[in-house]
Amino acid sequence: MKKKLLSVLMAAAMVAVTAVPAFAADTIKIGVYEPASGDNGAGGKQETLGIQYANSLTPTVEIGGTEYNVELDIVDNESSNDKGPSAAAQLVSDGVSIVLGSYGSGVSIAASDIFKEGGVPAMGVTCTNPQVTQGNTHYFRICFLDPFQGTVLANFANENFEAKKAYVLTKLGDDYSTGVGFYFTKAFEALGGEVVAETFQEGNSDFTSYIASAKNAEADVFFAPVSIEAAALIIEQAAAQGLEMPLLASDTWDSNVVLNTAKGKNVQIYVTTFYQEGGNPEFDEGIKAYINSDSTAKANNGGDDIVAAVSAMGYDAYYVALEALKAAGSPDPAAVNEALWNVEYDGVCGKVVFDKENGDAVRDTAFVKSANTETGAWDLVGAQKVEE
Repeated sequence: MKKKLLSVLMAAAMVAVTAVPAFAADTIKIGVYEPASGDNGAGGKQETLGIQYANSLTPTVEIGGTEYNVELDIVDNESSNDKGPSAAAQLVSDGVSIVLGSYGSGVSIAASDIFKEGGVPAMGVTCTNPQVTQGNTHYFRICFLDPFQGTVLANFANENFEAKKAYVLTKLGDDYSTGVGFYFTKAFEALGGEVVAETFQEGNSDFTSYIASAKNAEADVFFAPVSIEAAALIIEQAAAQGLEMPLLASDTWDSNVVLNTAKGKNVQIYVTTFYQEGGNPEFDEGIKAYINSDSTAKANNGGDDIVAAVSAMGYDAYYVALEALKAAGSPDPAAVNEALWNVEYDGVCGKVVFDKENGDAVRDTAFVKSANTETGAWDLVGAQKVEE
């Protein structure tokens, strides 16, 4: 009886084993390394949404004459430099051909060595700190960098508000926050301005003393390159304290969470970002329909169908990954890594061409938007460039 049972189990196992390779051989995995929780969870969900939308439109890719199904392998790095590497290791273990992400420079930097040692190329979507790609050949990115973004904001403050003194608030230990704050300060001081700088620690939710400091310093602008979660608190408390100076911020503030918080309040908010709704009507119409057709997608977009710039960037990143896979002629990560250097793609956020030094996209334009506190929408102020 035991022998008969053993033979049945072995036969079942053989059926299972022979059934898997036929499917696996025609499927490739693209890893999605993004936060779905923590300080950057809201932005990470919106970035992932753009990738998912692109995958829904183009779920297959032809590589070397073979049509492959493209499966998204999505992990939550929890917005954590400590937990991110474990999520990255899971993607390497799963056998992905390329990784997209992350929203948040710190978690991208934290996972870099995991991807390097695993032999898997990664492509940042909106992680703007230079350290993400510096000194390595496996991490690429399609967004502009913080030295550029910080300079754009410093010039904007100087030219639009004739700002002579800026208050700069950053999060201690956050690579993104401190990085943008540093480059803004450097550019603003080069223009002859004065900077009053302070930092806050992880877990802080009371920004009243910082807002008071900015007012007491008689600053002309308040610059806070921080997470969406912190941004909402700053806006609430700035409005409550009657802060009259403009709030300036970098790409993390480009969120409907910020719009919803600011609506009906007497605040001025200006942000730099990668895309403005209306820039590509066909894309806008399609992703709005996608968001509105699925309750989970809508929840991940903050409960409405406003098109986030990070979603547009996620959409572009997916197609850049497909171009790399096609150019590689193989799902092999090493071949994809090599192919990425020469990929060119015309996306909804502009053309993607990687420089040969660090694998960064060559970007020379940022959009500046202001929060319309009456309509709860973004108004485009203009496209900003930095003259060499």
